[in-house]
Amino acid sequence: MLNLTINGQAIQVPRGTMLLDACQMAGADVPTFCYDPQLHLAGSCRMCVVEVQGRHNLQASCVTPCVDNMVVDTESPATVEARKIILELLLARHNINCHVCEKTGECKLQDYCYRYGVDDSRFAGEKGHFTSEDPNPFIERDYDKCIMCTRCVRACDEITGAQAISVKDRGHHAKISTVFDGKLADSTCVFCGQCIMVCPVGALSSKVSMNKGRAYQCEKVLTTCTYCGTGCTLELNVKDNQVVGVSSNRDPVYSPVNQGALCVKGRFGWDFIHSEDRLTTPLIKENGQFRAASWEEALDLAASKLKSIKTEYGPDSIALFSSARVTNEENYLAQKMMRAAIGTNNVDHCARL
Repeated sequence: MLNLTINGQAIQVPRGTMLLDACQMAGADVPTFCYDPQLHLAGSCRMCVVEVQGRHNLQASCVTPCVDNMVVDTESPATVEARKIILELLLARHNINCHVCEKTGECKLQDYCYRYGVDDSRFAGEKGHFTSEDPNPFIERDYDKCIMCTRCVRACDEITGAQAISVKDRGHHAKISTVFDGKLADSTCVFCGQCIMVCPVGALSSKVSMNKGRAYQCEKVLTTCTYCGTGCTLELNVKDNQVVGVSSNRDPVYSPVNQGALCVKGRFGWDFIHSEDRLTTPLIKENGQFRAASWEEALDLAASKLKSIKTEYGPDSIALFSSARVTNEENYLAQKMMRAAIGTNNVDHCARL
């Protein structure tokens, strides 16, 4: 164990702990952009700099290993001034249209500018234009808001393994890009939306959820994805009793299966919930036309039909195809009905492979 003093508080951490983790253990709120606990360390944004006694330069805490007897100040005058300059440099190329930005309320750049009182940049000059139209149906890419933290690039590589995006050019002209700066649909992108999950600003957002409600307007409802049997945890964003989007829950306690990662169906395929074509009552077909019926009438009719088919053709003439969109308990009852009541093993499931 190593002994450290952080903001006057003495703590012990295991050898090999990064300074940022130690600061968080001590209760210090150190700002970060490029850091993500699920991704390899980059140490590129420098927002997490802290002052370490005896060292001439401020230290990027996310990539600085702890050393015994370190004395650390996370909000010293020099540290605060450095963070203000970093925010001004980011604002120098940032498209500041916060009033219409989808990420208002969950944008780290907004939060840190408010925290440190940065409302403008002294580094005035011509801003580059990095955003181009991308006709894909899922991901809005507004790279005029990008802060080049590269979290999206690392998530695409390390979580999804698609390697669809990378950094193009250098310096003030650097931008996130696909191969040959093409469309996402023409790349190896699988539209999982992990890039949206990790983006700390408004550079990446969901087209499916656009203009339907900001984060602070929505209630988060923890649930399980219904598309397959994997059991991924997600959060439904609910506004005015309507689902308006899906976001990741990355807490391993509540999301042990996927820890926030989702596929294209889980993240963007929720609009069926409020579809006008969705059935809301049982239907019975009579004379070629469907009519609404009560559950009792519909279940009685289904039971009588199954009995007559079993009597005439035998139990193996009946088969059941179940779905991952219902619970394990409902699937259990369905197969029990087939095996115990009808007497056949003709049971299959969409997620068995």
